[in-house]
Amino acid sequence: MRTAAGNSSTDGIRLQRRAEVRTFPVRGTLQRCWDFPALPDGDGDGASAALPPIFMVHGFRGDHHGLLRIVEALPRHRVLVPDLPGFGSAEPLPGTHDVDAYAGFVAAALDGGVPGLGPDTVLLGHSFGSIIASRVAADQPGLISELVLVNPICEPALEGPKGITSKAAELYYLAAARLPERLGMALLQHPVIVRGMSIFMAKTRDPGLRRWIHGQHRAYFSAFANRNVVLDAFRASISSTVRDTAARLGMPVLLIAAERDDLGSVAGQRRLAALIPDAELHVLPGVGHLVHYEAPAEAAALITDFLARRHP
Repeated sequence: MRTAAGNSSTDGIRLQRRAEVRTFPVRGTLQRCWDFPALPDGDGDGASAALPPIFMVHGFRGDHHGLLRIVEALPRHRVLVPDLPGFGSAEPLPGTHDVDAYAGFVAAALDGGVPGLGPDTVLLGHSFGSIIASRVAADQPGLISELVLVNPICEPALEGPKGITSKAAELYYLAAARLPERLGMALLQHPVIVRGMSIFMAKTRDPGLRRWIHGQHRAYFSAFANRNVVLDAFRASISSTVRDTAARLGMPVLLIAAERDDLGSVAGQRRLAALIPDAELHVLPGVGHLVHYEAPAEAAALITDFLARRHP
């Protein structure tokens, strides 16, 4: 099945690449992954075929749409982006949606679930996806060649000054899970709350880009299977960090952090990089937790350079 990705009016930016939607089974469910083939080089020499594929894992409450601007900025790579189970169009998994469950889902996709992937695959995770990707990389390093973490979660959410905010957010998700179904879903999907989250995360001063970011969150931030999935995933996102697996990451790791990220300080990112045996850290100035929206070209350029030095 082939489909255009990111071409709705909500997206605002028309993508040039078309994806094949691949389905694969995971623990009795049918999951979906958007598979973007590499575009040919301008000179037509076919050099793109030698570049490694990139498998991307999105963050909490997002789906594959959130990473499409980075996909578009990496035209010479085959790029694969699933919806995490329970989010977007993906079916929920049986049981708890924790880091172990999501890591198992990613490993299933890499280990035969999606055809054509091998040990040369590059694994990328954004935000909560960085926790999931680093767990897979630490537990099953033979599945990938390099690891890229964008806005990596480097500090426990319940520690330090932001702990109060994280605890308040947990109470919000818990209340939504305990309310009657209709009221709970209405609370989770309330436009004012979604807009507030979007305003908190967006740091760009470009009014057009801010409107586009708010439109993305309005369109995709409330797409999830049920309330329990959201509560499970939120608890996993605030109780784990990349630090949990950092010392076991034996492959080259690229960290793309942001100067104004409210979920991970620059000092915290430097401490994280020091824990990883082979890490390269870049901090993008003037950007917050939405690198994938606010600085996709800059992130893609760092990824391209990082991989070019390892796949000449």
